[in-house]
Amino acid sequence: MQDLLKLVAGSANPALAQEISQHLGIKLTAVDVGRFPDGETSIYIRETVRGADVFVIQPTCPPVNDNLMELLLTIDALKRASAERITAVIPYYGYARQDRKHIGRVPISAKLVANMIVRAGAGRVLTLDLPAGQIQGFFDIPVDNLRSDPIIAGYFQKQNLENAVIVAPDVGAAKRARAVAERLGMPMAIVEKSRVSPDEVRALGLIGDVKGRRAVLVDDIVATGGTLIEAAKLLLECGATEVYAAFTHGVFAGDAVRKLEASPIQKIAVTNTIPVPHSPKIDVISVGVLLAETIKRIHYHESVSEMFPHD
Repeated sequence: MQDLLKLVAGSANPALAQEISQHLGIKLTAVDVGRFPDGETSIYIRETVRGADVFVIQPTCPPVNDNLMELLLTIDALKRASAERITAVIPYYGYARQDRKHIGRVPISAKLVANMIVRAGAGRVLTLDLPAGQIQGFFDIPVDNLRSDPIIAGYFQKQNLENAVIVAPDVGAAKRARAVAERLGMPMAIVEKSRVSPDEVRALGLIGDVKGRRAVLVDDIVATGGTLIEAAKLLLECGATEVYAAFTHGVFAGDAVRKLEASPIQKIAVTNTIPVPHSPKIDVISVGVLLAETIKRIHYHESVSEMFPHD
């Protein structure tokens, strides 16, 4: 492979792509993304990529189907332009939560999307905090699934939160929350929840002690905010003095921002894997440097796992 690294930015998160570009000191490859009159996506790579190691930066965030199709077409265009290797940099992997059949006669969408990305011509995938680690096995190509716990812990270290406890908003988030708690040397608690309907979640109880402490909820995705708000109310009922939250992916679907601004949560920190809406309650944690350093390691065939040593 020639020592030629190129970055291609999709339209889903141009600010993050520009941040990665600036850190690496590599200009973004010129690409035209457009729409035909019937709504079909058009892609035109304006520079030669022959023999290059190309990284396509395109989270498949809302509008998920549009951004996914743009990613697939960009990969196909690069493959047909004789790129040596194509890495799909997907900071947020849409459809990831549809990773199994929970009832009969439903698709495993996360697997189908993986098949499409491989079939389009990607030779590698770089992503961040997949909801389920086994999704890596849906791909027949290498997948680097980075962790956000070091940068989330770093954010709270700068906040100097005293007398705090890290809280998982449900049992499924316990491993992620524990990783942050261990890095910060803080205790941990877990909220027990129950989904009473497709659109309603109820917090039932708390495992652990938050009385007299600042509670920090940690999870991978905030979508509608329903689980987060219910968990915050329970923590305050259980004696927490304040509630904060940190998430890897801020989807903020529907009127989630308005609901969270009206909630008792003091501050919500999210990374910029997805463009973050402006709100006085939302802080942004950048993953640009993390992704840039990983891209550099992949390009030069250096270890990625060394960035996350086992404690």
